[in-house]
Amino acid sequence: MMNTFLLDINWSAVGLQAAQLILSLSILVIMHELGHFIPAKLFKCRVEKFYLFFDWPISLVKKKIGETVYGIGLLPLGGYVKIAGMVDESMDKEQMKQPAQPWEFRSKPAWQRLIIMIGGVTVNVLLAFLIYAMTLYTWGETKLPVANMKDGIWAVDSLNQQLGLQTGDKILAVNNQPVTYFEDLPAALLLGETITIDRGGEKKTITVPVNFIEQIVEQGKRTSLVLPRIPAIVGEVADSLYAKKAGLLEKDIIRSIDDKPVRYFDEVKPLLAGRAGDTIRLGVDRDGQLVTLTTVLSADASIGFRPALPSMDELEKAGVYSFETRTYGFFASFPAGVSKTIDKLNFYVQQFKKILNPSTGAYKGIGGFKSMGSIFPKNEWNWEVFWNITAFFSIVLAFMNLLPIPALDGGHVVFTLYEMITGRKPSDKFLEYAQIVGMVILLGLILYANGNDWLGWGKGK
Repeated sequence: MMNTFLLDINWSAVGLQAAQLILSLSILVIMHELGHFIPAKLFKCRVEKFYLFFDWPISLVKKKIGETVYGIGLLPLGGYVKIAGMVDESMDKEQMKQPAQPWEFRSKPAWQRLIIMIGGVTVNVLLAFLIYAMTLYTWGETKLPVANMKDGIWAVDSLNQQLGLQTGDKILAVNNQPVTYFEDLPAALLLGETITIDRGGEKKTITVPVNFIEQIVEQGKRTSLVLPRIPAIVGEVADSLYAKKAGLLEKDIIRSIDDKPVRYFDEVKPLLAGRAGDTIRLGVDRDGQLVTLTTVLSADASIGFRPALPSMDELEKAGVYSFETRTYGFFASFPAGVSKTIDKLNFYVQQFKKILNPSTGAYKGIGGFKSMGSIFPKNEWNWEVFWNITAFFSIVLAFMNLLPIPALDGGHVVFTLYEMITGRKPSDKFLEYAQIVGMVILLGLILYANGNDWLGWGKGK
């Protein structure tokens, strides 16, 4: 069983996704830690270590420059800067027993310590904004207006039937808010409570179950529940089936089945239902010429090909959809980058609210490194996609680090704000215990997230 599983894995795809994930996280960790490092140095704190990943049990690379040891650790769970006189993940109790020195973190005014603490989060937000601005400047953005989807959506997944969505539905609004572009639709559906549709000229309202995200998780992760409807373009043709012998070729476009017109790929299966073993006629568009083929359906009533997924350019040239393309000048890209950063942050906050609500079951979908890696393309290294995913991860890292958990920046910020408001500084012993509790919580979350990835904990599997 294990050998079969290993053989089924596309290791080249796994390696490509892993490489993208490692590079993305390395950039984010280094920039986050620089956010602490730079203000610490400006306020004349001694920084003893600057590490990508954790140097437990060993360092892979390290070099001391000045008073700071720079290195790469073996444990790839983030990174850290060790600032003298600060209770952090290094848990250096011996140093804290000594009298405070002028170069130590604990000797600095509370406002300086606060700036050092929020530096990492600040840099991650600024980094996300800068990446989004530069990707918009470099590549612009191409979107599909929902209004241009004249024949509605393709309800790809069977879960849509439980929800009440059907292929051909025109989605008018989610939570009574119009959805302008298809690219915004998956996120809106994921977080929505009501969906307003036009079905055959009749307006309907669908109520989304509270545990809709849980249902998605329980049935396996999906890239999308809905897609734009696409032509029936032939991709790979199975060698063992009749279609190959009948002469069906890659890039053929199926226009009819037994003289019944076919405009979209989703119309093929209903026309073949219950006809296993039947002989059918295919009207095929081959390089602009109509060709008629005769073939026999397989035992599962299929023709025997995988559909090709056309690009936006191909869809537009074929007259299926009209896209909106927008380019940005250098200066125009900055406000656009700010707007995109805010939108992505708001989306993640709404997701997080779902996770905190047990009735949604969204907590079952929390994933670790495997889930993060699976977001990246597996067949090619696409820099536009890479940078957009990295920008979103940067937002997630900023938000998560602001959570009031002692081992995170947010926990240190809470204690510092308490000191600034009350004039009373928490004792070093209290901070040590709080740090231990926080690290236990974080370790538990890491184990749960990665357990979900590999073992299906919390998913009923």
